[in-house]
Amino acid sequence: MSKAKSAYVCSGCGAQVPRWQGQCPQCKEWNTLVETVVERGPGAAPRRSGVSGAASRMLKLAALDAREEPRLPSGIEEFDRVLGGGLVAGGVVLIGGDPGIGKSTLLLQALCKLAQAEHAVVYVSGEESPEQVALRAQRLQLAPAGLRLLAECNLERILDALADAAPRVAVIDSIQTLYSEALQSAPGSVGQVRECAAQLTRHAKQSGTTLVLVGHVTKDGALAGPRVLEHIVDTVLYFEGDTHSSFRLIRAFKNRFGAVNELGVFAMTESGLKGVSNPSALFLSHHDAAVAGSCVLVTQEGTRPLLVEIQALVDTAQSPTPRRLSVGLEPTRLAMLLAVMHRHAGLVCADQDVFVNAVGGVRIAEPAADLAILLAVVSSLRDKPLPQGLAVFGEVGLAGEIRPAPRGQERLKEAAKLGFKTALVPRANVARQKIPGIAIHGVDRIEQALQIAWNL
Repeated sequence: MSKAKSAYVCSGCGAQVPRWQGQCPQCKEWNTLVETVVERGPGAAPRRSGVSGAASRMLKLAALDAREEPRLPSGIEEFDRVLGGGLVAGGVVLIGGDPGIGKSTLLLQALCKLAQAEHAVVYVSGEESPEQVALRAQRLQLAPAGLRLLAECNLERILDALADAAPRVAVIDSIQTLYSEALQSAPGSVGQVRECAAQLTRHAKQSGTTLVLVGHVTKDGALAGPRVLEHIVDTVLYFEGDTHSSFRLIRAFKNRFGAVNELGVFAMTESGLKGVSNPSALFLSHHDAAVAGSCVLVTQEGTRPLLVEIQALVDTAQSPTPRRLSVGLEPTRLAMLLAVMHRHAGLVCADQDVFVNAVGGVRIAEPAADLAILLAVVSSLRDKPLPQGLAVFGEVGLAGEIRPAPRGQERLKEAAKLGFKTALVPRANVARQKIPGIAIHGVDRIEQALQIAWNL
């Protein structure tokens, strides 16, 4: 059997050269040549290509019977929530996160639960030996009966094993450790990651096996490898959280079978990751008395409303250039909010260091956090605490207006359910029907919001 032929293709201009070199001879860009398979060896392509002789025919979209994909529950409720209800047959899920954050632990727990439900599952380990995986299962007090394990890094052998076993769900840990014999580059290179992901995805679509790929991340937190990796798969999940904390967050950034930006909350225990039923309790501090610089935000993560405490500290700058630091929040929006506060409320922080933090390690990207950040900063600047039992949300515009946030009713109901008595929200988000247990105050501008907040 002759070996597949490969060449090096420039990712910028598409030029092709037979050997790798640092600079593309056509566009003169550096480090853009990536090894790519240009001709497969005989016998390999027909076995896995799945291409029939008949051409695909066009279909009318209106004539198609659109139906919801059936789901396979993983047995872990928070994991199913992020996936959109469960695993989909033939779907490919990519999950990334920092080393040691719990990716392998969560997937091993899910596979053991599926095996207990008498589903055929396979765990492919490219990083750990079978003994190491067995030791983890023993440490987590799992019952791995029915779970089959394969310690292999060669892509062709893995595909043959999956074709023979025909599992319902298979985990590949990790995609960066695999290599294909069709390429000469090392495992983890751009060409190897792209080729292995494409072959595995093709196998999943043809066989109906659900594949879960574990991906490494770079020092910046992005998934390692080519960006096309995230385009190939159906779902992209990220593990978040501090490895020194016992809490972990899983967020969906892409999901062809469900909603994006869903959030799953877990607690790391001696027996593995456990789902947290009331995540708002993690992100709220319990002060005996009201403290300055603290404001409770009602944010929305996918379909789930969460209450998060926003803390701010304003202090006299010790250097000619005051610092602006935010943790878990958009740093550029902090500078914008300080400018809006100066322009429309007359409060100056030009000679003050401003630090803002979202409690619990959660990351908040939505602009509805603006009003809570601004009130926390003003509270610290004035050294006056906000009233206890106050929940806030709303976007602040450059003109000083308070813009509405989506799903305001659900946010207010969540705040009332957790015992908050007062809410300061955009006027457009004021509930038409009274929500029992909470008084809602609508505001249009930041000057009005600042005046009402300390007069409640």
